[in-house]
Amino acid sequence: MSPTPSAPTVTPVPASEANDSIRRFVRARHGLAWTAQDMAEYAVLLEIWTVAVRAEVTEVVEAA
Repeated sequence: MSPTPSAPTVTPVPASEANDSIRRFVRARHGLAWTAQDMAEYAVLLEIWTVAVRAEVTEVVEAA
């Protein structure tokens, strides 16, 4: 399996939107065996979510 692509460097989406994307992705594959491509796509979604959460936490900390 090739290395997971890094998350986009553009302004992150809201964490809630990234979370919803992950939920939709997982629900669409419920009960199915995941392929290597599925796992790679899931990893990218997790990276996007992580970037979004970090951005939101940073905003809260900087506002404090």
